[in-house]
Amino acid sequence: MLLIGFELLTGKVMADRLKSRWRRFRTIAAIGCALLFLSPSPLHGQSSPQNLRNVSSTGQSTVVDSADHRESPLDPAKPDKSADQQPTAITASGNPNSITNGPHDWVHRWLRKVDQARSEQPHYAAPLITTHPLLVQQFRFDTYYQSARNGVATDVYGSGKGLEIIPNTRMEVQVGIPPYYFRHAPNIPDGFGDVSIFLKFRVASAPEGKGGYFVGFFLGGSFPSAQSPNGLGHTVWSPMLAAAKRWKFFDWQTNLGGILPQSGTPVLGRQIVFNNTFQFNVARKFWPEVENNTTFYIDGPHSGSYQNFITPGLIVGPFPLAERLHFMFGGGVQIATGQFYTYNHRWIWTIRFPF
Repeated sequence: MLLIGFELLTGKVMADRLKSRWRRFRTIAAIGCALLFLSPSPLHGQSSPQNLRNVSSTGQSTVVDSADHRESPLDPAKPDKSADQQPTAITASGNPNSITNGPHDWVHRWLRKVDQARSEQPHYAAPLITTHPLLVQQFRFDTYYQSARNGVATDVYGSGKGLEIIPNTRMEVQVGIPPYYFRHAPNIPDGFGDVSIFLKFRVASAPEGKGGYFVGFFLGGSFPSAQSPNGLGHTVWSPMLAAAKRWKFFDWQTNLGGILPQSGTPVLGRQIVFNNTFQFNVARKFWPEVENNTTFYIDGPHSGSYQNFITPGLIVGPFPLAERLHFMFGGGVQIATGQFYTYNHRWIWTIRFPF
């Protein structure tokens, strides 16, 4: 009897403890729900519900249809978007602290335009020599090591690349860093070259799954700011027609342009430049390519001649550094295929920071 009474008493005590703990749990849960529903924003005030809907719709509009890439033997999962073209709004829509989820000030409005521009065109890495026929936002720094016909080797740091900005959904503005020439000859001075700018205008484009093409008109300008032999001494304009097309894991990029001095044509001459790049995407991070770079000389000292280069290369990336900031690098070599050339065996190294 004593044993039975003890068990009954113990069971009653355990039941009372369980009831007490259940009441505490319900109280805490009720307080938490009240705080959740009474807070100004369920995401701690980072974005209003209307803004979240806007960003979500932006992210959905930038998703690239991978239906035409599923059979790729090199990248069977889905096509990669190079970081210089990757629509950041896809990841931003899921991150309440993303910079594109912020208020409607000019910075956030501009970045949303950048993401929209990237979502309306195909995605692949910028070639080494061929002007990239896409709107790009990045900082780029290239280095050349080359030998001239007279045997003098020259190192070119920067090679006219620099900051590339997308101000709206149809344009890109590139402000080039003046290249620095380091010549391996005692009687030829080193120094900076001319300053330059480059403008891109997108005429028509479509992302993967909707055609994967790009057509645009470009215009470059080089302005005399350096002394000879590092500067040209004259303003030079470079109009260009650019196009690109992607099929599954392969893309073709091309441009046809002219090098037209505003003055000094007898010394500088005029040239027609025709570049083609054939590029693959392997394992979503590697971009092996082969370029064919041809220059036809119309006027000037080399009138009637042309030079042609084959340029094998490899671009690697993108690798994320911060929310929008990525890193890419690569290299290759230009090899002359004809008897006439102004330089040969140009080794190229490139680093890029798309954002």
